[in-house]
Amino acid sequence: MNQPTIREFLAAPADAPARDWREGDAWLAGGTYLFSTPLPHLRRLVDLTTLDWPAITVTDGGLEISATCRVVDLHAFQPPAEWTAGPLLRRSVECFLASFKIWHSQTVGGNICTSLPAGPMITLTCALEATYTLWGAAGDRREVAAIDFVTGNNRNILRSGELLRSIFIPHASLMRHFTLRRFTLTKEGRSSIFLVGTLDPANGEFLVTVTASTAHPVHLRFAALPEAAELRSALDRTIPHDLYFDDPNGSPDHRRHLTYHFAEQIREELSSLTL
Repeated sequence: MNQPTIREFLAAPADAPARDWREGDAWLAGGTYLFSTPLPHLRRLVDLTTLDWPAITVTDGGLEISATCRVVDLHAFQPPAEWTAGPLLRRSVECFLASFKIWHSQTVGGNICTSLPAGPMITLTCALEATYTLWGAAGDRREVAAIDFVTGNNRNILRSGELLRSIFIPHASLMRHFTLRRFTLTKEGRSSIFLVGTLDPANGEFLVTVTASTAHPVHLRFAALPEAAELRSALDRTIPHDLYFDDPNGSPDHRRHLTYHFAEQIREELSSLTL
């Protein structure tokens, strides 16, 4: 889709990308959202791809993914064999509702910043308790937990002129056992429910991440694997009915039912690892 209101296209300054940020500006990386819907308020596009940030960096502390990393490059990444949760990187990318063109243009950061309930990069990073590094318009920087970034459908905590610079997944998260459950109305459709459960082999902590069925991601954390009734009670307390998302892909009642169903399946599957 053309954006006829755009009057200027410029490369982001390397030293301070948001130095000359104005009302009507938008960051451009893959552009798959920017060119998918009318955005008549936009006047300039600021290109982040010219900054040449390394897409993926493995460190002793974990994995750093730049916001401009294409999802196709994350899919091709071969994680170290000892990372038990490493396969979740590829499997999350495979949950995109996307054409060949989108796969080769969409960026990890773009999917996160679009902040749709079904964003699989949001699911991935919340499930592995990633930290996002944000760069502000005044040159300030802050770090936020992935679970706190998305606040609702197409809403997040970014301030004017602020950008997502990178995503960091700690080594401890990459060493967890995991399993996932996902539901779509059609074989290659958008996620209407997407849950990931992880189990920390070091301390037995059990974490369920609920996405797609809710307007923003939700964590349910347990010091050890809970009984079925305890898990259900936690879902009752943590997710009010009005937090379940409502769109053509599923009603709140439908999403709530499958969230409870999949959460119990995840509990049972990870329980088998401790027997």
